Amino acid sequence: MLNFTFHNPTKIIFGRNTIGTIGEEIAKDGHKKVLMVYGMGSIKKTGVYELVVNSLKSHGVEFVEVGGVKPNPVLSKVVEAVNVARKEKVTAILGVGGGSTIDTAKAVAVGVLYEGNVWDAFTKKYQPEKALPVYVVLTLSATGTEMNPNAVITNEETGEKYGMSYPCIYPKVSIIDPSVQFHLPPKQTANGAVDAMAHIFEYYFSGVENTDVQDEMAEGVLRTIIRYTEKLLNDPTDYEARAQFAWCTTLALNGFISAGVGGGDWACHAIEHALSALYDIAHGEGLAIVVPAWMKYTMMRNLKKFQRFAEEVMEITPDGKSSVQIAAEGIEKLKAWFASIGQPTTLKDAGIPREEIPKIVENVAKRTLPIGKLVKLDKEDIVRILEIGAS
Repeated sequence: MLNFTFHNPTKIIFGRNTIGTIGEEIAKDGHKKVLMVYGMGSIKKTGVYELVVNSLKSHGVEFVEVGGVKPNPVLSKVVEAVNVARKEKVTAILGVGGGSTIDTAKAVAVGVLYEGNVWDAFTKKYQPEKALPVYVVLTLSATGTEMNPNAVITNEETGEKYGMSYPCIYPKVSIIDPSVQFHLPPKQTANGAVDAMAHIFEYYFSGVENTDVQDEMAEGVLRTIIRYTEKLLNDPTDYEARAQFAWCTTLALNGFISAGVGGGDWACHAIEHALSALYDIAHGEGLAIVVPAWMKYTMMRNLKKFQRFAEEVMEITPDGKSSVQIAAEGIEKLKAWFASIGQPTTLKDAGIPREEIPKIVENVAKRTLPIGKLVKLDKEDIVRILEIGAS
């Protein structure tokens, strides 16, 4: 296990009927006016918007709004919201929605206090040490952004989808009421499952040794995600399944599993960001394509861990098989499970022609190469991974 410092300052309020506490949480921190950021309007259909507004009003918190955040959130919306926040002189940002909305809120929180282009924080030209406080009402569990210092935004002008990670954008308070996710379509639940699992994989397969505590935690969360995803696809209003699923997606990327494992691999995410930036597919869909292909390409570099994953998570029985056979079966079973929950598992499934691979690779290469930790990947490696995932 590597040396580590663990600090997660986010307060989580979890469970039924908790959204109404958001106004109290913001007011007791001394904020009189906030910018509320949300998505394409689903919060108004589900009643979440009304709950949030009533809570803010009852605690004397004024608010202004910027809606219309789309999946794969874009820089132009961030800039729009920054301008509104400055004009209205708000002192905090409230994100109400899923990962795209919360990431947008975090970027706005940075941008308001920075005189330059907020994109600089994503390219590391600017490394912020301060941001407006961020508050969260989560309506879609997937990214774990409600309890971490990360945000991902697409610059639609350059076709680049980059992330940033700074301590100053940890949310102050995040409210997670699993019952408001009953309305989610199966596809969004499936996307969330793949996203959360991929976060765990980035640490689990990073090549760091002697991490039994983290591995046991990772395997337990992975098994739980699989179990409750299947339950939710059968009954999306199963509260206990929603609660288990929601907390799993938070745990996947809030620092508990990554402590002592180092920074993780993140090659799969770098490659997927090119897919969703170029073709606007859901992040979970892109990961369902990239992850099994990456696993096949890197398996021999961490065979012991891939065998462990196959046995402990995918329930592959040894039965006299070689380590290579066991590991390979585990990967194939994971890929089949992704397909069983409605995810594309090849570029072809997603409608992306094999001929697009060079274009995808060039997009990935806009960031510093090589990428990855377990295996450091250059352009040729990325080509081979995408060819594995092509069909």
